[in-house]
Amino acid sequence: MLIGDLKRGAVFFVTLTAMFAIGLAFGGRLFPLQLSDWLVFLAALAQWGLVLPRLIAGVAGAGAGDVVAVTYEYGNTFLMAAGLLNALVALDVFDRARGLKGRLAA
Repeated sequence: MLIGDLKRGAVFFVTLTAMFAIGLAFGGRLFPLQLSDWLVFLAALAQWGLVLPRLIAGVAGAGAGDVVAVTYEYGNTFLMAAGLLNALVALDVFDRARGLKGRLAA
């Protein structure tokens, strides 16, 4: 939306926010940023790719994670994938703003 492509921005906003919400609905866990376990740290870093939804969910107390739920791992995957996809969208916007999209960068 910042570079004038409102339609694309709206689609990504709705899609990534929905993915995050589905991850929470599936019983996914919001991982803490703890350096003692590097896999948990990487999962948390991926989830923080969507800063605002992650912050709101953390403050609201959502994302405790239901380990015995059949959909627990799917929820975690949705939460992490949403954050990582948002990072890719940000890189795409950066390339579009610099005019690098569609041609090889030298």
